[in-house]
Amino acid sequence: MAFETREEKNLSAIAPALLRWYGRNARTLPWRVGPKDLKSGAAPDPYHVWLSEIMLQQTTVATVVTRYGEFLERWPNVVVMAATPLDDILGAWAGLGYYARARNLHKCAVVVASDHGGEFPDREEALRALPGIGDYTAAAIAAIAFNQRAVVVDGNIERVVSRIFAIETPLPAAKPIIKQYTGRYLAKGAFG
Repeated sequence: MAFETREEKNLSAIAPALLRWYGRNARTLPWRVGPKDLKSGAAPDPYHVWLSEIMLQQTTVATVVTRYGEFLERWPNVVVMAATPLDDILGAWAGLGYYARARNLHKCAVVVASDHGGEFPDREEALRALPGIGDYTAAAIAAIAFNQRAVVVDGNIERVVSRIFAIETPLPAAKPIIKQYTGRYLAKGAFG
């Protein structure tokens, strides 16, 4: 039997506290299935989660809120997107940042449509193997779309975890330490 120190028990309370806060304060966003809906049995659409995660990379939420709906109207699912000429996607991407992300968006859609029958894999490792999906995005899609336990670490998490655990090692050297603390104390709960 494993024993936790008092400090570890206090730290273990962080995840439930953060989830309660999120349950009360989550913003309503067009790609998000909120905590109440999740508890009622609604499930996120993996295509919507993937599309929003790619669009949100280095782009503001305000910009993506407007553009996300336009993308869904033109490409309601990954198979339709895969069948679209790349130039159409590049044209629609204007104003959303680096065009490499749009090229990878299309490449990923083609791979998911052709190699996965139009369904996104539900495991982090398989998601990471898709074009344009790195560690953060794979973890985010696995956690959000498939309710998998995944350690999702972005810049905000790095700042918060560094402060909570008094991690003084500068980034990027601190990334493995931050991921370890996040996985141990924070990635322990969901609404599903």
